[in-house]
Amino acid sequence: MGDAVFLGTVWALGMFLMALQLLALVWVIYDVLTKQKRMSDVEKVLWIVLAFLFTILGALVYYLIIKRSGKYEEKPAKAVSSEDPIRVY
Repeated sequence: MGDAVFLGTVWALGMFLMALQLLALVWVIYDVLTKQKRMSDVEKVLWIVLAFLFTILGALVYYLIIKRSGKYEEKPAKAVSSEDPIRVY
């Protein structure tokens, strides 16, 4: 009975880690291709290859280096604030 519980736990942990790796890989690929508009194509390919090779660790490094800095993302246009007076001529 003890071996079955141990093997079941190891199997469940392995399935969880595989799902986490797949999620990390898909997130990096999606973010690189859709949100990093100013990133060069070579850098995009590099990050995707790193995501394939190092899945969770690659996603963590990508987040810490690229995503948090936001240097490759396009800034949203400045919204018109409601405090601006409306001028009618």
